[in-house]
Amino acid sequence: MVRSTAAFGLAALLLVAGCGADPEPPALRGSAWTPSAVKTTGDALHSANVKHLANVPSEAPLDGPQSWSTDLAFQDDHVFVGNFDGFTVLDVSNPARPAVVSRVLCPGEQNDVSVSGNLLFLSVDTPRSGPECAGGLREEDEGEEGRSGGWEGIRIFDITDKAHPRFVSAVATECGSHTHTLVPGRDKDTLYLYVSSAGPVPGEPTCPGPHNNFSVVEVPTGDPAAARVVSQPVLSVEEPREGGCHDITAYPEKDLAAAACFGDGVLLDISDRVNPKVIQHVRDKENFSIWHSATFDNAATKVVFSDELGGGMSATCDSETPRNHGANAVYDLGEDRRLTLRGYFKIPREQERDENCVAHNGALLPVPGRDIMVQSWYQGGVSVWDFTDAAAPREIGFFERGPVDAAAGSWSAYYYNGHIYSSDITRGLDVLRIDDPLTDPAKKVTTKTLNAQTQVSYPE
Repeated sequence: MVRSTAAFGLAALLLVAGCGADPEPPALRGSAWTPSAVKTTGDALHSANVKHLANVPSEAPLDGPQSWSTDLAFQDDHVFVGNFDGFTVLDVSNPARPAVVSRVLCPGEQNDVSVSGNLLFLSVDTPRSGPECAGGLREEDEGEEGRSGGWEGIRIFDITDKAHPRFVSAVATECGSHTHTLVPGRDKDTLYLYVSSAGPVPGEPTCPGPHNNFSVVEVPTGDPAAARVVSQPVLSVEEPREGGCHDITAYPEKDLAAAACFGDGVLLDISDRVNPKVIQHVRDKENFSIWHSATFDNAATKVVFSDELGGGMSATCDSETPRNHGANAVYDLGEDRRLTLRGYFKIPREQERDENCVAHNGALLPVPGRDIMVQSWYQGGVSVWDFTDAAAPREIGFFERGPVDAAAGSWSAYYYNGHIYSSDITRGLDVLRIDDPLTDPAKKVTTKTLNAQTQVSYPE
């Protein structure tokens, strides 16, 4: 979801630019499921191969009017659920019966989360009066300068005791941190965070123009309080450009990253972790509005970019929106490290005109020999889809609830050790299982950690 400040104006301009006429894309042919295979469980529709196992609703102190659940991270038998008002730690050693370990009140939109070792990182993209959890929203100054200073950026917690996470430190970053990407350093004692943020925002001391970059935060794992911004890589020197990036997905083993920025997709060489270099920009002015996120296939021969048309607040999965707007674009990534567009994918199930629905957060399933990912679509629910054939992706399974008269639905959906975990904006954490011949091989793969924007390879 885009930054809910004046930066939304930038997104709105891009939205208008992305709404031209479009031909019927080649990517929507055929699904693995049929209408006769759709089932109803409670208030949810789902394909016959998907089962809903559990729901953990948001509870105090994370149950306010805008205590929206956001991104997810995983470590061992625990899942960490970001929330506009803090984060929750759950034990999922029994995925059908998740148990709350702790709920931490620490307001700061969006509180997207990642974990590494005993450290947890939160992204804060709204100016606060200070970095500590007790710091409230920054107060506005009525003088000629417009607004007083504030703080936004990265908060760092020690999660050695998951029942009692402890705030350690914070790092201010230009235009805050809408999302961040954890990138391991060349040695185990150093981590880097690639911080994505929209901007500039007129009148915001924390977000001056121009903003044609992202921030790199260096974190000494033995002394996280010493974390600091060490570089601000420029995204383009060839033409005037502002806006920053929405998400950056890194594939450290391949020394590559794919950045979804406001206006284009950017392929990066991250062999020098502190000084990433731009390899290529790709643009799709006809079909894309807000480049939202990116996912590599396991072999790094493809990249999926998603478009968050409408900023996550609009109904773009209805019959009036072209089928390749608010969708995914699948690019081939050649040996020359050049991207070539091959096809589009959008969920084939039309939503109501008042249901916010658009492509959002997802990641790969570890299926050898195939390219399959699970993805959230807000009120469009959770979709599992196959892009092995980049020109003709298809849906394999899905789960979605009925309409809600508000911003709602799945914010993030990821596969972790045999199950799908979905962070529902208003309903909390859902646990799903997919049983299908195409996806069953993924059940044999287990991992110790998952930060979705930090890809690691799995056995082929």
